[in-house]
Amino acid sequence: MKFDKIKNKGQARLFESRYLEMLTKTHPLVIWGLYIPIIGYMLYHSYTLGNSISRIALVFFGAMAFWSFFEYIMHRFLFHYVTDNPKVMRFVYVMHGNHHEYPRDKQRLFMPPVPSLILASVIFATMYLVMGKFAFMFFPGFILGYLIYGSMHYAIHAWNPPFRFMKPLWRNHHLHHYKSDDKGFGVSSAFWDRVFGTFFDLEREKEDKEKVRELMFEKK
Repeated sequence: MKFDKIKNKGQARLFESRYLEMLTKTHPLVIWGLYIPIIGYMLYHSYTLGNSISRIALVFFGAMAFWSFFEYIMHRFLFHYVTDNPKVMRFVYVMHGNHHEYPRDKQRLFMPPVPSLILASVIFATMYLVMGKFAFMFFPGFILGYLIYGSMHYAIHAWNPPFRFMKPLWRNHHLHHYKSDDKGFGVSSAFWDRVFGTFFDLEREKEDKEKVRELMFEKK
């Protein structure tokens, strides 16, 4: 879903109902506050089930690594799915296309609480069916991976990279917005972009500082 011009002000109207529209917006701290207690409880519950701390840590960090792969696959094949079906196009726009049209909309970088909890419940139930009690260790790592992803996405649009070694990740995402949305799908990590050959050749791509500014949140 491509747009001729990035809109620097305002935000997309996703629903006619102002109540539904309100439920499409959130602040990152709200989502962190929502999931940190769940993560803590599930890890504690895993320990009470007799799992060792080393086993819990192994599954937990393995799940965080799995999230980065899941993030890449979702961004590449679902969020940028190309179709002529109006209903599917609408779904893709609501999920991600609106961010490309209004990249300065900081209220829609995280999935808002209500749909987030519904989706998280479905994901946890699926994990539990597949891996049983290991889901209580795996799900928290998966969700923490999501929280880091969302926070990194926010940071890339809010600030310059805090460390020099992070600049390639910042540039990879900026180029994804203004150069080509066929590359640069990693947000929290560029690992899978490098593995699958979708990382931008940063030595050949000249940085367009004006277009980068259009992607950054307005400083108040």
